[in-house]
Amino acid sequence: MGKSQTVPEVMGENDVVDLLLRQHALIRDLFDEVEKAPAGERAEPFRRLVRLLAVHETAEEEIVHPYARHKIDGGEAVVEDRLAEEKEAKQLLVRMDEAGAEDPRFLTDLAALRAAVTAHARAEERYEFTQLRAETSEAERRAMAAGVKAAEAMAPTHPHPGVESATKNLLVGTPIAIMDRARDVIRDAMGKAS
Repeated sequence: MGKSQTVPEVMGENDVVDLLLRQHALIRDLFDEVEKAPAGERAEPFRRLVRLLAVHETAEEEIVHPYARHKIDGGEAVVEDRLAEEKEAKQLLVRMDEAGAEDPRFLTDLAALRAAVTAHARAEERYEFTQLRAETSEAERRAMAAGVKAAEAMAPTHPHPGVESATKNLLVGTPIAIMDRARDVIRDAMGKAS
């Protein structure tokens, strides 16, 4: 990004599918950043990855999956498969967060987490997002995007001076605590959008 930002970045996409696809790309970039960071400097990019994964998965659970259950062919089964994948990744994420970036298993666990998250993202893109775009209106996807953006604002993907203190209270604690706060923000945003 060329200009300096002092607030959490919020993506310009107004279609929830475009927004989630862009988040998938950001997640891949953050995995790269964590992997390439020197051993003593992994904690900060890993914290940003944890935040983005937490708000991204919460947004999918709160916004995308309920629509998919009812709008797409075989939606119930598609969503159940995605939830099972998310549960596996969440358990590993929580364990890694508790152990910290200095843990000797960190890079091995990071590779396993990346593989699980990447497979999950591919399955969403193939089985859920394509059908969701076909079976929902532009207005529905725009309304869903509002909730995703509200959660996304909690999890800046790049360190911005001054932002950390503004978002700190929302972002401290375990991945599960972050997901709970993201859920509250999403429900509040979706309530205002309807």
